[in-house]
Amino acid sequence: MALRVGVIGGGQLARMMIAPAVEIGLDLRVLAESEGMSARIAATAVGDYRDLDTVKAFVKDVDVVTFDHEHVPQEILRALVADGVSVHPGPDALQFAQDKLVMRARLAELGVPQPDWAPVRDAAELQAFLDAHGGSGVVKTPRGGYDGKGVRVVRAADEAQDWIDALPAGDALLVEELVGFVRELAQQVARRPSGDMVAYPVVETVQRDGVCAEVIAPAPAAAERLVQVAEAIGRQIAEGLGVTGMLAVELFETDDERILVNELAMRPHNSGHWSQDGAVTGQFEQHLRAVADLPLGDPSPRAPWSVMVNILGGPQEGSLGDRFHAAMVEHPSAKIHTYGKDPRPGRKVGHVNVSGDDLDDVVYVARAAASHFD
Repeated sequence: MALRVGVIGGGQLARMMIAPAVEIGLDLRVLAESEGMSARIAATAVGDYRDLDTVKAFVKDVDVVTFDHEHVPQEILRALVADGVSVHPGPDALQFAQDKLVMRARLAELGVPQPDWAPVRDAAELQAFLDAHGGSGVVKTPRGGYDGKGVRVVRAADEAQDWIDALPAGDALLVEELVGFVRELAQQVARRPSGDMVAYPVVETVQRDGVCAEVIAPAPAAAERLVQVAEAIGRQIAEGLGVTGMLAVELFETDDERILVNELAMRPHNSGHWSQDGAVTGQFEQHLRAVADLPLGDPSPRAPWSVMVNILGGPQEGSLGDRFHAAMVEHPSAKIHTYGKDPRPGRKVGHVNVSGDDLDDVVYVARAAASHFD
């Protein structure tokens, strides 16, 4: 009987686990939030992941549970573990991806390099931090933010007053130093419950309006020290936080030559989509191998360069499907992935991967292919 892997969440990450699950002989089952989601072809249940009875009913028919996102409440995760369910990553690890204040405190304990930060509960505390850090900072809501949401650059405390006013009693916002960085990087590692780990090459990520637009793998002009430091940080975090499955560590390369941790994701991540076509073992297969405690695959690149370009928003007229023919004819080397989502401004609806020997050529083809879907 095939090992049954249950994925909570029916988004595009679950969708992109389907093909590799079939390839390596796993039975993938998905709890989707609603009908018609990206991973609908594998949705064996539809319901609210915040409802314990719904989640318990879903996990009765699986051998291991993993996630399309990090939003399942801790009390539900811990109830599953108490019932003997195999949950990867587990609640003890996921808490650090769910709450940025908890993450910052734990990374500080581990000695991981990160921006200066503080919890702030009122305008006076926020202003004191800003005054001590050159008059500016980055304020974040500790829970729920992604793709630039829940993040605000401020130069005076009153610029975050609405968030302060909305804080529940006893809660705090996170404020971080505004880091001067030359580029953003991402380091992915995969870790099995047994502790075995593999690391992917550090990549450069390009953000537009707070959303990842492009990824270049490996990061261009990366000195050997940078490569080694990024991998060491990824491995240290995976081990120190007890992560199982894929871990993505978003990093800043600063203008004073530091490597600092920005964010964490404990699942397949946009920065790793290039690996679907550009690595020996893509991140979606690797995640499944890791959570099922199977031998990990080779993360090595298949070509000197791979570039991923996100398709954001989609066409203003017609469907994504209408655009495939021209893109395929003009760019046969491009691998096009779409998510089964309706176009909407700013929405991630797909991505394009291209690999090759010449970086300029690879970037051009990836951007040109993606442009067919604008």
